[in-house]
Formats: sequence, C-alpha cells, structure tokens
Amino acid sequence: MTKPVIAVYTLGCKVNQYDSDVMAAVLADGGFTVHEGLVPADVYIIDTCAVTAEAERKSRQTVGKIMRINAAAEIYVCGCASQNNFAQFARDGVKFISGTKGKSDLARKLVARYSGREEGGFDKIVSSDFATAGRYEEDGFPLTSRTRRFIKIQDGCNNFCSYCLVPYLRGRSRSRSLSGVLAEVRAAEVDCNEIVLTGINLSAYGNDIGTSLAALLTALQSTPLRVRLGSLEAGVIDEKFLEAAAGLRKFCPHFHLSLQSGDDGVLAAMNRHYTAEQYAEKVALIRRYFPEAALTTDVIVGFPTETEQAFENSRAFCRDTVKFADIHVFPYSSRKGTAAGKMRVLPPETVAARQQSMSEVKRELSADFRLKQLGKPAEVLFESKEDGMWCGHTPNYVKVYSSVGGHNTLSVVTPTALYGDGVRV
Repeated sequence: MTKPVIAVYTLGCKVNQYDSDVMAAVLADGGFTVHEGLVPADVYIIDTCAVTAEAERKSRQTVGKIMRINAAAEIYVCGCASQNNFAQFARDGVKFISGTKGKSDLARKLVARYSGREEGGFDKIVSSDFATAGRYEEDGFPLTSRTRRFIKIQDGCNNFCSYCLVPYLRGRSRSRSLSGVLAEVRAAEVDCNEIVLTGINLSAYGNDIGTSLAALLTALQSTPLRVRLGSLEAGVIDEKFLEAAAGLRKFCPHFHLSLQSGDDGVLAAMNRHYTAEQYAEKVALIRRYFPEAALTTDVIVGFPTETEQAFENSRAFCRDTVKFADIHVFPYSSRKGTAAGKMRVLPPETVAARQQSMSEVKRELSADFRLKQLGKPAEVLFESKEDGMWCGHTPNYVKVYSSVGGHNTLSVVTPTALYGDGVRV
C-alpha cells in the first residue's frame, strides 16, 4: 500500500508541540514522510488548543485551511479543542476525532492502516478516548529538529483556576517517571545544547509519584546541557528548589512565574492561592539566588471582577514592584464550563483599553531589561536566521542578533545595542 505524505499541525502550548513531535516520531518510524505545519500533504493531523475562545476558533478554522490546500485530504483531529467540543470538527474531510488522551495511539493506528494491518477506528468519526489518563502516558521520544529540545515531564492540572478549562480537558496532574525523564535527557545530549523542561503544570511535577521538581533538577546536575524551565507557579519557589537550580552546570536563569493579576481581590476570584505580597516575596528569593535572572509572566486583563482600581494595582505591581523583564498580556476569555464563565464580562472597550495600557508597561519593562544586558558578555545558543543575521538566546532568554553564528552553536558575545525584540552584537 502506498504511504501518504503526512503533515502534523500544532496549535497552542509547548506541551502540545511535544505531543505532536511524538506523533511525528511514531509516523517516521513507520516509514512515512512527515512534515510540520500547513504544507501540501495527503493526510493531516491537527493538534488543537482551547485555552481561549480565540485558540479554539483558530483550531476550527484550520480544517477549512487544509481543505483549500488539498480538498481530497484526510484530516484527523485531536487535542484540547476536540476534547472540549467534539461536534465542532464533525464536517466533510474530517476522518477521525479524538481528544487529549492517546495521541500517539492515533499515529500508531495510521501506521497500521497504511501498512495493510488496519486496527479499526477510522471507518467513521468517533469521539473515543476522551477520558484523560489517570497516570502519565509514556509515549516514546519526539521527532524534532529544534535546537532547544522540549522535554515533557508532566501533564494535567489540579489547580482549577476559575477562568481555566485545562483541568477539565487535560485531567488531573500526573508526572513522568524520573527514569523516563533522564533517559530522554541522555538521548538529547547527543545532538542538542539546551533542554526545556515543560508540562501543563510544571510546578506540580512529582507530587503524585513521591518526588519533586527540585529532586529532578538535582538528578540532572551531571548533564552538560543548558537546562531551562517552562512556566512555573509561585508556590514551587523555595530555597531547596533554588539551590537545586543553582547546582546545575548550565542552568538558564529565566523564570516564567505565572501571575495573572497583581491585585489580591482579583487573585482570590481567580482561585490563584497567593497574594501579591507573597508573590513578591518569591521574586525577591529568586533574585537573591540569581541576581541577573529574567522574570517574565502572564497577566490577564479584564477579568470580570477587575475594577479600574484593581487594574491599576495590577499595573503598578508589574511595573514598580516586580519590574518584569517581559509580560505576556492576555485579554480575559470567558470559557463555558469554568466558574468564571458564569460571571458577567466587562465591556469589550474596557478590556481593550486595559490590554493596551498593560502592553505599554510590557514594552517599557522589556526595553529596560534589554538595556541592562548591553556590554555584558553572554553565551548565546544560535538557532536560526532573521533579517540576514543569526538569532539565538542568552541563558536569561534575551534574543540576540549577530552577523556571525551558526545553527545550534554556542558562542559568547557582547551585545552593544537594542535591536527589534532583542539586542544585537
């Protein structure tokens, strides 16, 4: 049987990207030609996102985009958006729909089908495998050409923030075995220079299997790779964790510490389990261990209970108290099925104005932090070319542009000027 060309298209977070890369590895091992993105192909797998209404809309629109590329294509859908609403993908061209569980099983079924030993399940659209796993699914290593290798160590979330659908779509927090993580790190050491530990709630790693993120960092202290962390929750920051991070040979001092709001009333309504003061104490502890660290965060503006004063509190906390290196600013997105989804939303013009105001703080703080990097030698992992220059990142995640470099190479350079969204040599 002739094997089709398969394209895997991913929306959403780095965990989704990791899951997609694992599917690609299964397909490649099965002898398929596999591409990434919306490129000409015979078969498409869409790994969808539902973190916001906009992300879900983009996931849904991807089916139409594929049909315009190849009207005869077979389309297979999985991920959070199909877990949330199966029916929105049940249309012409879509062969099969599943959810967040068993993504690699979908790839294995495709291998079986086109190897003449079909296992069934593709004769109609089905909503199977929607129940999320009770334990971490070990699906093998991903296929990737990225210079920074993402290593998924955890899935699911127990936090149930009032605005978030993720616990309902990804299930309860579950951690990958320490041995499984270490095996993938050893494999990565062959051809990459940096790993990024990632998960849906990275800070919860180990809670269900009798270990911790700090213990994992301690176990990684012999690796020669740069080690970077994905998004963290404030609760994981303590001296034991920071000592373990400091013990790594090449720890990247970039802490993406999720905030969401700098106002205590809004934080309580969001079910975030800390106050602004407690968060600031965690920031101070990080800076005691890592004075040059980049502190970045996510902030939601326009939450239903956010008054004008609450927004100003949040804005001042970001700008004056923490002085973040960068902020990812998101307008509140109401999600049916969450506690906040029952609340009355703020007027769109109010949310838009607050997004613009917080984005001004983001730009100001980013420029200030990048200015502080000028004249300081830093090791850069160069990854790709942009504007005719090599681009890469410092350990504290400042983007560097340089006329010299090379794919997947490490070089010590000294930035001399701001440039675009980073600095240049």
